[in-house]
Amino acid sequence: MLKTELNIDVRYYETDQMGIVHHSNYLRYFECGRVDLLKKIGLPIEKIEESGVMMPVVSLNCHYRTPAKLGDSLNVITYIEELPKARLDIRNEIFNQDGMLVCEGSVMLGFINSETRRPVRCPKSLLNIFEQHFND
Repeated sequence: MLKTELNIDVRYYETDQMGIVHHSNYLRYFECGRVDLLKKIGLPIEKIEESGVMMPVVSLNCHYRTPAKLGDSLNVITYIEELPKARLDIRNEIFNQDGMLVCEGSVMLGFINSETRRPVRCPKSLLNIFEQHFND
């Protein structure tokens, strides 16, 4: 399993008039966690795309538990529990500074050939990097 943590402070523009984080921003927080995890294992998005592969979102789910508010410091925990094949499943949990679960969910990414835009399996070069970190 791969796991990373990323801290994000809630910014004013992410909130509504009541000072509550707008629901759409949690998906952005998920993406921040995903990009951070991939970068930390040596697979920044640019490197993935240079390999001729893109990773579109296939599906996602999000369960809101407790509202995050302006001034909160969020801990975005991102997990990859299985090596990718044709898809990469990523799970997220977001906690506030008091340790309360704010939101949890998952994002499924596919792999497509950059030129043909057709689905492909995870390229071996990328899979090798995932495997190195699963064995750590």
